[in-house]
Amino acid sequence: MDLLSERQKIQRNRTLYTTSNWINNQTMQPHYGSDEEDEVLTKRGSWTGRFDFILSLLGYSVGLGNVWRFPYLCYNNGGGAFLIPFTIMLIIAGLPLMFMELSLAQYAGLGPAVLFKRFSPLFQGLGFGMVLIAGIVMLYYNVILAWTLYYIMASFEEPLPWKGCNHAWTSQYCYSYEEEHQCLAKNGTYYLKQCYESAQLITNYTRVPKKPPAEDFFKNYLLQLSPGIESTGSISINLALALMGAWLIVFLCLCRGVKSSGKVVYFTALFPYVVLIMLFIRGITLPGAYAGIMFYLEPDWEKLKHAQIWGDAAVQIFFALSPAWGGLITLASYNKFSNNCFRDAVIVAVTNILTSFFAGFVIFSVLGFLAHELDTEVGRVIDQGAGLAFVVFPELVTKLQMPMFWSVVFFFMLLTLGLDSQFALMETVVTAVLDTFPQWRRWKLRVVFGVAVIGYFGGLIFITNSGMYWFQLVDKYAAFWSVLLIAIIECVLIAWGYGSDRFISNIEEMIGKRSQAFHTFWTIIWKYITPSTLLFILCFNWIQYRPVTYGKYSYPVWADIVGWGIGLLPISVVLLTTLYQLITDASDRSMMQKIHHLLKPTPDWKAAKSCLYHLEYDDNGIEL
Repeated sequence: MDLLSERQKIQRNRTLYTTSNWINNQTMQPHYGSDEEDEVLTKRGSWTGRFDFILSLLGYSVGLGNVWRFPYLCYNNGGGAFLIPFTIMLIIAGLPLMFMELSLAQYAGLGPAVLFKRFSPLFQGLGFGMVLIAGIVMLYYNVILAWTLYYIMASFEEPLPWKGCNHAWTSQYCYSYEEEHQCLAKNGTYYLKQCYESAQLITNYTRVPKKPPAEDFFKNYLLQLSPGIESTGSISINLALALMGAWLIVFLCLCRGVKSSGKVVYFTALFPYVVLIMLFIRGITLPGAYAGIMFYLEPDWEKLKHAQIWGDAAVQIFFALSPAWGGLITLASYNKFSNNCFRDAVIVAVTNILTSFFAGFVIFSVLGFLAHELDTEVGRVIDQGAGLAFVVFPELVTKLQMPMFWSVVFFFMLLTLGLDSQFALMETVVTAVLDTFPQWRRWKLRVVFGVAVIGYFGGLIFITNSGMYWFQLVDKYAAFWSVLLIAIIECVLIAWGYGSDRFISNIEEMIGKRSQAFHTFWTIIWKYITPSTLLFILCFNWIQYRPVTYGKYSYPVWADIVGWGIGLLPISVVLLTTLYQLITDASDRSMMQKIHHLLKPTPDWKAAKSCLYHLEYDDNGIEL
């Protein structure tokens, strides 16, 4: 009886304490939402482990682009000298945007679709635009995972299926080092896949381009590439099954929301580092590796005088940390209110640049070796994007001992790198649906399954014979102009409309009081430097704009128009939503008064901690 009374006292005291906190919060930030709405918000879920969020954030930010795009940009922009503009752009553009979005989402505890609806009704379309970008990218990004799954399965064949030129799918320019070596041992001449005896006369003998078998395997066998985007062809059955497998993996990892994905990332975020270290150790022991690394690092200080290097550094930082895609906001919305988001932003930003730099050593040691094998210059081997991941590395593993092992390890690393980013993209879409229709939370599993099914059928266009052309088109336009414009609007809206001082005060509610230097630094950065940098990136890319191409193939005009339509669709949603808000405002205010009123947060805008009165306790009075 005494024990029961003691428990009742504990529960009563805790109830009074949380009720008191709620009243204080109501005094500071009035809440006019319904109790049912707040109850729904407490069911969104949250990260269950201490490192779930930071590893998810790290996995989202460190992706496939770190493995192939950064080393390529280093090579094109002065080698080691590229690190200077890259680091500067990290400080003045990448980190500020990441810190801003993490803080905003953690403070409100909402995904992008609902967050901006409450933060600034006039620009609630920003959230819809971000979700739309995530949804479009999600469709084609999973195709990379499908390719990777196919290569993992093919890696168990002996010999590897892309080894040698004696296959029906190889072109006449296919070149095999091993076959040429065997031909020379017979005193023959290796030309266009054939070994000719010395006595035979080879008519029109000229130097021809050399294509590695892995390139023919990727384009002619796996993709079955058509002559152009206008020749759609048929859907590849193998890739259709691989794409289904990729979506099934994503669904299973996200079916329980952040509770399941937060545990998966403990492996998917850390495993790539293990493989990169293994590849680095193996790479530096290969002949020609030193020449490749020096080719990567040798600085060209003259390049710093050109705008190109600064523009490329800014774009790489922007796409590496992925602000304005909605993923950062989605991940941070599941944080505890007191999480130190500033620390997390700094850790992930620094880790991103170090990972990119280290990946360069791995990539160029491999390219140096291939240049040595092919008896050519490193610059002739260099490739980026799918060419590096699905041509250069597969070609490399055929020349190593235990090729099946290295092939499985490499492509499994690609799979884990891609999965983290895909998790965040799909979680952004799912969170937007559930935040917009909170009554669907009870059927969350069905919502996740529905998004996966839609994603699968939406991705089928990318596995047709013209799929690679569509892939390149969407990749160029989907997350480019609109992302930059949304980021500029978001930055100005928070720093000028909401007020940088007020925003920093919100941050201090979460992470504690900060120095005056902290206030001054972030006020200057968010108000002036970051928006100016984003505007520079936008103008630079407009000036440097070139229509999309794939190798020597030039896209028809209609394809470029479609690309521009895809690229401008998210920002069009933002502008149309803004116009709709102004038109449907039935108040007697003037247009300027309407704009001023709709720019302000709604009464529902509040700190996530204002829902503390919904805390539950067990029989011992311990917080659940």
